Formats: sequence, structure tokens, C-alpha cells
Amino acid sequence: MVATESATHARPAPSLGRRLLGWLVLLHLVAGLLTTWGAYAVYGRIIEGLRDDQMRSLAESYAGRRHVRELPTVDAEAIARRGALVVQLWTPDGRQQEAASAELAVPLQAQPGFVELRTGPLPEQRWRVYTAPADGVDRLRVQVLQSRAFRQQRSLKRALAEGLPILALLPATLLLQWLVVWRGSRTLRAVAREVAAQDERSPRGMPPERVPAEIRPLVQAFNALLGRLRAALQAQQRFVADAAHELRTPFTAIGLQLDNLRPHIPDGPARQSFAQLEAGVSRAQRLQAQLLRLSRQEAAEPLQPEAVPLVPLLRDAVAQFAEMAEQRHVDLGFRTAPELQSLQRPGSPVELRSLFDNLLDNAVRHSLPGGCVDLVLHALPTGEPVVDVVDEGPGIAEDVLPRVFDRFYRAPGAAVGGSGLGLAIAASVARRHGLRIALINRRGPEHRSGLRARVHLGALPSPSHSQLRNAT
Repeated sequence: MVATESATHARPAPSLGRRLLGWLVLLHLVAGLLTTWGAYAVYGRIIEGLRDDQMRSLAESYAGRRHVRELPTVDAEAIARRGALVVQLWTPDGRQQEAASAELAVPLQAQPGFVELRTGPLPEQRWRVYTAPADGVDRLRVQVLQSRAFRQQRSLKRALAEGLPILALLPATLLLQWLVVWRGSRTLRAVAREVAAQDERSPRGMPPERVPAEIRPLVQAFNALLGRLRAALQAQQRFVADAAHELRTPFTAIGLQLDNLRPHIPDGPARQSFAQLEAGVSRAQRLQAQLLRLSRQEAAEPLQPEAVPLVPLLRDAVAQFAEMAEQRHVDLGFRTAPELQSLQRPGSPVELRSLFDNLLDNAVRHSLPGGCVDLVLHALPTGEPVVDVVDEGPGIAEDVLPRVFDRFYRAPGAAVGGSGLGLAIAASVARRHGLRIALINRRGPEHRSGLRARVHLGALPSPSHSQLRNAT
């Protein structure tokens, strides 16, 4: 029970296309990030080396001088935005600044070489500093500075320039992936439509050569399962047909013997027992006939529809049950809307007649003596034509309505004599013809109790459909 409930509430598996899409997006994001990080690390080192060589060359160009009173001024924007180099010249003893291209609070470093300094909390106040070695006792000391934030920005921009093409290809890659999945699943969808259009009584396998190689084992396993189901279905059909045929002869012989024996049965308890025996044999004969009809219908070839006039077919069905209705004291009638007199429905006339025969038989058997059974052909407000079989019987309990179309199921309190196959045969014919049967209980202050069996005929081809529309 727990396993069943957990399976019922299990989430459906996501589609293969969505999985591929998600993994491709993740792959491109990771590749873009790794490329950006790698480019940042590589180009950072390259740019650092080039800028350091530039600072060293500039420092060496001033290192051999004795006096420089003034240097070209470098403004703050040039330092921060363009990475301009700041030159500081100090006296040989390093105590006093001789000249500087910008006023910066960076003292002369005691040791020559490169260092990192921070003069404030902002990124623009971090500096890469190169101090040239002392070149004689009477030569100026040289120190060159460059903004560290500028170097990082240049490295980051270059890294982004390397990673953006991969991310820019993401939409094109996703589109290509969608096209590949769509084309790969198109054949599978076509095969699925073919399978869905097959008759359930003669299922055929899916052609494995028309699906992608990755799905071919699943299709082959599905075809093997269909083969086993087809064999089981054929065995069941053969059993039902053989049993129905074999039972016909003995039941017919028993019926003849009962007819010959009836005049010799005296009145009294023996006559009553004989009547019960006749009723049992009659019910067995009816069951055998229903089984034979069901087996023939299930073994039928694919439907070859023809235009069937509904009004004559329904009139003949009513006429067939007139005697049975008279014996049960049931008023049986037929009505149709004038605009539907020429209505036709594509299908098999024999099977459609079987559909309405079973509905009428069910209605007459379950109607109370003195009740009415009406067969009505009319159109709903939506314009759809329907056939209603309305009786005045006890109806069917709402909780068992979904089961009455099952084979051999008889609702509690059903009249004696039924086989439990009539509604199953009607439902099978309806599915085969694309029709729908709805059972509706008639209870309330405005209606007497009973059951309405409504056959929805659906949309009809021209000219009948146009006539219905004009009449509505």
C-alpha cells in the first residue's frame, strides 16, 4: 500500500530535451567561467611583466642624471584611467624629493626593486612601485609608480574578452541542440501517432529502424511485449469464440427438448420448477449469443465505414424490441427532431445496430412494469447530435457507474436474466466508431426515476453537419 501511494505521488521524469538543455547551459557557464579565470591568470602575468619592464626602462632613463628640476605633470584621470606612470626623483641621499610628475604620498623605498603599497582604502590608492638601484653617490634616485587598480581592470577586461565568445555562442548552441532533439524525436512522435491510431484488438509493433539508435532497444523491447500481448489476446479471442460455438449446439438441443417436454409437465410445483429451468436455459443461451457476438466483434477487421442512415436503423431496433416491451408491459417509443430525419453517420451498420440493440435491451429489461422507454434522436444546444435511450427503471448507483461497462459486471439489484456483457459490447462498438456513451441517472422532483443512456455522435461530415448547424 505504501509503495502504491509513493508511486502514485512520484514526480514524472523530465524530458530528455530539458535535461540536455540544462546540461548544455551549465556546461557553457562553467566553460565561460573557467576560460575567464584562466585568461585572467595568464594575461595578468603577461600584463604584469610588460608593465614592469616599462617601469624599469623608464626608471633607467632617469637614473643617470644629476639634476632634474621639473617633470611633465600627470593628472589623476590619466593615472587611474590610462595607467600613466608617475616618476619620482629623489636627491642622492634620499632625504628630499627633487621632482615628481604627480604629488603622491609615497616615500622613497629603502630597498630597490618592486613592491606593492597602499596609500588609502580605495582601489585607486594601491600602487605598484619600482625603486631603481642607486647609480653613484651623485646621481638622482628614481622611483616609478603605477596604479594597481588599472592593471587589474586591464587584466579583467582582457579575460572577459576571451570568455564572452563562449557565452555568446550559448544561444546558437541551444538552438542547435533544440533542432537536433526535435529532428531526432520527430520520427519517434510519428511512430507514436501510428501506434495510437491502431486498433487495440490488433496492435502492431513500432518499426525500430525509424527511431534513433539510442531508443531502438526500448522500441524492440516494447515490440516484444506487444507480441506477447497480441498472442495472449488472440488466445483469449479463440477461447471465447470456440466456447461460444461449442455451447451453441447443446443449448439449442436443450431448448428443443424443453419445448417438447413442456406439454407433459403437470400444473403445480413441477410446472414452477420447469419454468425456472427454462429461465436458466434462456439466460445461458443469451450469454452464449453475447459471447459469440463479442468474439466476432473483437476479431473484426479494421473498420471500413459507410454512410449509415440513423433514423431507419433506430426504427428497426425499436421494432425488434416491441414484443419484448409488450410482454413486460413497457411503453416503447421512438422520437426524432424533424431536421435530423436524413442524418447519417459513417460506420458499420451491423455494429451500430448492435450498439443500440444492447442499450434498448438493457433499458427494457430494467424498466418497471407500466413504465416507458424512449429512444430519442435530437441535437444538443451546441449542435451535436445525440441518441438518448431513456427508461423508468431504478437507475444505477453513482458509485458503480464507472464499472457498468466492464465485462460480466452486473450492478447490485440488477434484473435477473442479464449477462453483464451488453454494455461492454456497446462501449466497444462506441470506441471503434469514435462515439461516447454517458449514463445519467434521472432523479428529482421534475423527473421520474430512471436512467438516460446518451450516445454522443460527435461532429459529422457535410452535408449532415451543415444541416445540423442550419437547423440549430
